[in-house]
Amino acid sequence: MDFLGRETSPVAAELWRQIDEATVGVARNVLTGRRFLHLTGPLGAGVDSVAVDDAETKSEVTVDGIMTTKGRKLMQLPALFEDFTLYARDLAQSEKTGTPADLSAVLTAAQALALREDRLVYFGHAKLGYDGLLTAPGVNRLKKGDWSVGENAFTDVAAAIETLTSKGVFGAYTLVVSPSLYLQMQRLQQALGMMEIDRVSKLVDGRLIKSPVLGKDQALLLCAQPENVDLVIGQDIAAAYLEQRDLNHLFRLTETVLPRIKKAKAIVAIDK
Repeated sequence: MDFLGRETSPVAAELWRQIDEATVGVARNVLTGRRFLHLTGPLGAGVDSVAVDDAETKSEVTVDGIMTTKGRKLMQLPALFEDFTLYARDLAQSEKTGTPADLSAVLTAAQALALREDRLVYFGHAKLGYDGLLTAPGVNRLKKGDWSVGENAFTDVAAAIETLTSKGVFGAYTLVVSPSLYLQMQRLQQALGMMEIDRVSKLVDGRLIKSPVLGKDQALLLCAQPENVDLVIGQDIAAAYLEQRDLNHLFRLTETVLPRIKKAKAIVAIDK
């Protein structure tokens, strides 16, 4: 089955190649969750749901000869999408002159979809019943100090690491911060002769990521090993053909993806 409608579309193979290339380039630059989360998949567009296990309560339970798995629930892989239009006259001119097509609409849609995925990763979607790294029940929470002065950034991140180790969560730690906190750490610690951001980065062995979807003054530290959390991908980001309307070509960037939090205690939210 031609799930993306490409085979029956009037769009040339070369244009599809350019759209794919542009989409991947933007996604690679914008997406942050995929930089540190273990990726499970792509499993394919036909995979509708996956099991989400609570690592703390998962066990097999037998009653009257019937066995079930406690601490497991099935979650539907939500479909994220963003539509865009390429004008027929622009494509005709590109074909006639041999110049590359203007793919600004593709780039804009790809950025919007990438940000939508990251918002799902970090915040989930309460109305639809999806948990995010910052909103899942059981996530550790620490009150953030003022990172624009003193050693508060270093102290808060060190405290977050101590929180994880005290709960038996060991491994590689990743720190994700909002742009405002990233800028606040661009300060020289005169007594040490070091930038504050360099000190903080050393605490997590360089695994420090800036994400625009976190908004202002928000950070999280987590042990992003697959036994704690992963990102399930059904249909990876791809462009589909919708229809031709008023001679113009309508497309949809789509994906199915789900952040799967198995051990919430492996995450520390650092905020006000």
